[in-house]
Amino acid sequence: MAAAKRKSNAASKTTLRHVWLAGLGLVAVSRREALAAPARAVARLDALQRRVQALAGSAGARVRQVEPCVVQFSSEVEARLAPVLDKLGLKPKPKAKRSARQGRREIAGAWPQAGEAVGAGSLKSLGPRLGGDDGKT
Repeated sequence: MAAAKRKSNAASKTTLRHVWLAGLGLVAVSRREALAAPARAVARLDALQRRVQALAGSAGARVRQVEPCVVQFSSEVEARLAPVLDKLGLKPKPKAKRSARQGRREIAGAWPQAGEAVGAGSLKSLGPRLGGDDGKT
């Protein structure tokens, strides 16, 4: 009979070389994944942005479809409630007109105007607002 070949135990033992090669492989894979991670994150964010924009567009379209129905329903409710309010002696309040929005009020001379030179004297005149002399010292 032919002699059976036996595997040596030397091939199954972990050596320092095996540990070194495994560490090198770990470093290579970690580097590759670290370099690819930002690209994957950007791709995911782009996909998420497209999804959000699509959802916002569809929501806006739905609002534009529903808005005329809401206005019509509101006017119907007001029309039906008007006789009831008249019988009860309650008159609907007239819709108040909105006044135009007022701009900011400016105090003349409180702050330097654009292009005006700002020196030590003008800072002192501004007082403690900008850390100038408040005149108490």
